[in-house]
Amino acid sequence: MSCTKTFKWLAAVLTATLLAGCERPPIASVQNGFRGTGMQQVYNPRTLAAQAPLNTAPEAAPAASGDGPKASAVYQNVKVLGDLSVGQFARHMVAITSWVAPNEGCTYCHNAANFAEDTKYTKVVARRMIQMTQHLNADWNKHVGATGVTCYTCHRGNNVPKQVWYAPTDRKYANSLLGDLAGQNMAAPSVGLSSLPSDPFTPYLKEAKPIRVNGTEALKFTGAAANRSSTKQAEHTYGLMMHMSTSLGVNCTYCHNTQSFQSWAISPPQRTTAWYGIRMARDLNNDYLEPLTSTFPANRLGPHGDVAKVNCATCHQGAYKPLYGAAMAKDYPELLTLAKMTTASSGGLPAPLAEPAHSVMYFGVGSPTLEGEQAKGLAQLIVTMANTPAAKVSILGYHSAAGELAANQELAKQRALSVRDSLLGAGIAQDRVVLEKPMQAEANLAGEDPAARRVEATVK
Repeated sequence: MSCTKTFKWLAAVLTATLLAGCERPPIASVQNGFRGTGMQQVYNPRTLAAQAPLNTAPEAAPAASGDGPKASAVYQNVKVLGDLSVGQFARHMVAITSWVAPNEGCTYCHNAANFAEDTKYTKVVARRMIQMTQHLNADWNKHVGATGVTCYTCHRGNNVPKQVWYAPTDRKYANSLLGDLAGQNMAAPSVGLSSLPSDPFTPYLKEAKPIRVNGTEALKFTGAAANRSSTKQAEHTYGLMMHMSTSLGVNCTYCHNTQSFQSWAISPPQRTTAWYGIRMARDLNNDYLEPLTSTFPANRLGPHGDVAKVNCATCHQGAYKPLYGAAMAKDYPELLTLAKMTTASSGGLPAPLAEPAHSVMYFGVGSPTLEGEQAKGLAQLIVTMANTPAAKVSILGYHSAAGELAANQELAKQRALSVRDSLLGAGIAQDRVVLEKPMQAEANLAGEDPAARRVEATVK
């Protein structure tokens, strides 16, 4: 009797242990092919419920006006996004801070004493990552489609995306009696804890090793005649497929048809999208991330000194589409096209005055737009107003004596409004900005006087 109870107890423990590795029902399935062919996706509702808040896109800030001087004219060392207005640029910087460094704020990338300098490696990297995002949206729409991506797609409020990869550490006893394991039997998360080769990323997402492994000839020998479509190569491909399946939260039939896994003719359209995705990840790793290796400090590199790189999980993070297809990029059109490198131009006008309590900015003939270095006066004005919340600023537009008085007064007014709108776009409250009546310049000269075409702003 005692033996029977012991046996039942052991059987119960063994059963419980086996069931612990299984998912608890109910499990939902979605058919995506003919009945009886195994073309279906299997989902765990509890997993989906847990993932939903992690794949919710944040609400976009209201769009900023494109009017006013360009960011490259107001701020120093703006190498990308310089064609945005001051308001648009400020909106983007606020957004990218919330996406990447919500706890650290602006100082994660910038030196608070001098925002223009590039002494922090994070600023250099961020600039390149903006360019990478633009390249991805502009040149890889066969993978990202009209949805596009933003910095939030990968970062989700983290300084470094949670899902990145490095070259794996060397096995401690690589030349032991166990022989060459070929990277297998590591039970690595990268391949779903299976015995498959644990690094499917280096050969396919960094290098361009052939993924298709169906052999068409009998087994060959070594050297130039070596068979490169053997079971060994197939296991590396299966390792990548396991990674893709886990990253997207789907199974094999999301991209393949059970009738013939290798046939493109009957595969679901997602297989083509995935084909482009593999090449996109390889492009980003080699052209954007690897060149930044020397920029990063040692503590941000992998065990072999390599930079963090992207794979499918970096963006997807368990969802069949990143953020379940939320189209964030449309709210940030500056990330949809490749930006031109911008530089400031003086335009032959007098140098602007940029003092903490007084700024003078000069304008071209007939123009209400600040150009080149003239916007430096506006930049100082924005800093002063941001640092003194109780202060107000008086804006006064001047015009030259040459020409028709009414037209000159209207142009002086438009120049003053341009400065005001730039302040509002930078977040300065409207009740802190006072417009004064346009004035004729003191000098009454025949012809155009560059010094007369100006706007003066005084902080009080």
